[in-house]
Amino acid sequence: MLTIPRDLLPADGRFGSGPSKIPAGRLDALAATEASLMGTSHRQPPVKGLVRRVVDGLTTLFGLPEGYQVAIGNGGSAAFWDLATFTLIERRSQHAVFGEFGQKFAGAARKAPWLEEPSVLTAEPGGRVLPSAEDGVDAYAWTHNETSTGVWAPVVRPAADALSIVDATSAAGGLTVDIAEADVYYFAPQKSFASDGGLWLAILSPAAIERAERIAGSGRHIPAFFDLLGAVKSTRLDQTFNTPAVATLFLMAEQLDWMLGHGGLAGMAARTAASAEALYGWAEKSSYAAPFVPDPEHRSAVVGTIELDPAIDKGALTDTLRDNGIVDLDSYRGVGANQLRVAMYPAVDAADVEALTACIDWVVERL
Repeated sequence: MLTIPRDLLPADGRFGSGPSKIPAGRLDALAATEASLMGTSHRQPPVKGLVRRVVDGLTTLFGLPEGYQVAIGNGGSAAFWDLATFTLIERRSQHAVFGEFGQKFAGAARKAPWLEEPSVLTAEPGGRVLPSAEDGVDAYAWTHNETSTGVWAPVVRPAADALSIVDATSAAGGLTVDIAEADVYYFAPQKSFASDGGLWLAILSPAAIERAERIAGSGRHIPAFFDLLGAVKSTRLDQTFNTPAVATLFLMAEQLDWMLGHGGLAGMAARTAASAEALYGWAEKSSYAAPFVPDPEHRSAVVGTIELDPAIDKGALTDTLRDNGIVDLDSYRGVGANQLRVAMYPAVDAADVEALTACIDWVVERL
């Protein structure tokens, strides 16, 4: 086994795109709650206070406009795609697809027999396409950051008379956003919020809630698990519709406190931008690596993808890095054959990204 010199190694070698790095001390903080939180009823003050802490943290972090609300539910972002087909898309949606996650939401809309065939705009992996105003569309859907490819897209409302539904799973908390440009900004806690998976969180505009109310009153069958209004009502009461993952909420609340104490959303975006500069700057100078996304304006600051020369044995490289404590650099399945994917969420230090690139160079020289 190749042993990378200790002075080259990052202080923390976790660069996974999700579940992401959980900063040191957070699990100790969870353990310190002992019997006061875990194993207690989610309808009682300890957990209700935790839900309120998350809602208040998100409200402050994103500077929510008047009337916007946070809702929390079980199932993660994948469940939210199906939820949206039941409760948010009235007749026909448009999907701007430039990666696997945008494609999955479009697929969910296409399979819903109560909806019309969706309009789907597509770009090849590494490229970007934006939503465009279209007659007959009542909901526009796209990803703020495509986790599979490392492409980001701006959150700008394409039409005033339709909902803008933005998948922010890997963007929320790491990229700046004007929430007023979205009606639904949904995400999961296992990315920038340095927590575990299993929950979805959504920031909803008054128009989104009104849409959900109108659809619910239309007679459309909505399974209880996908009841958005139920989630809204529960969150207003500092609860969740179903039993939540309490440890996940705790870790997210801790991360939100840290984010707000270190410059809020602007401070977090500055951290991710510094990491992105380190990663892409190295790749552009490298003789064997290059940014996978060709347009610098489209490159994500929270998930970076790097294409390696075909002569580089990526498996040997990542195995060696893992043996030395640098983990989870694999590309998204089906996207890149010889590609690295590096998470640069706010909890990741730019100095560790710089150390990562030095370690990659060291290993490649010796393979």
